[in-house]
Amino acid sequence: MSEVPVREQRVTKQRLAISAALDGLEDFVSTQELHRLLHEQDVRVSLATTYRILASMADDGLVDTLRNGEGEAVYRRCSATSHHHHLLCRNCGKTVEIEAPAVESWAARIARENGFTQVQHTVEIYGLCPECAAV
Repeated sequence: MSEVPVREQRVTKQRLAISAALDGLEDFVSTQELHRLLHEQDVRVSLATTYRILASMADDGLVDTLRNGEGEAVYRRCSATSHHHHLLCRNCGKTVEIEAPAVESWAARIARENGFTQVQHTVEIYGLCPECAAV
């Protein structure tokens, strides 16, 4: 998989505030949740700007994006710097980053067998974390 060059983005107060807020969160957050958190911290940024900046950060690989149980896009600054996947708890939202070499091999083989190139993929596994399963 080839590296996509990162576009140079203007550094604005809103972009810095959103980046700092993401740095302080451990779990994935929706755009609306992040917008609410920013306003609670007296950061002035519109919801539309929050959406635009998060989408830009996701396009540049600065945050991971996935769909929660309701199908809503959620974002998080991941600690993994390489391609990875996620285990997500359907109940509490806990997320575990995982590397899955078998998935990588399978995806590459399927793409190759079908003549596809420049392939990308996303795998999210939903279930119950040990704490929620114990309840």
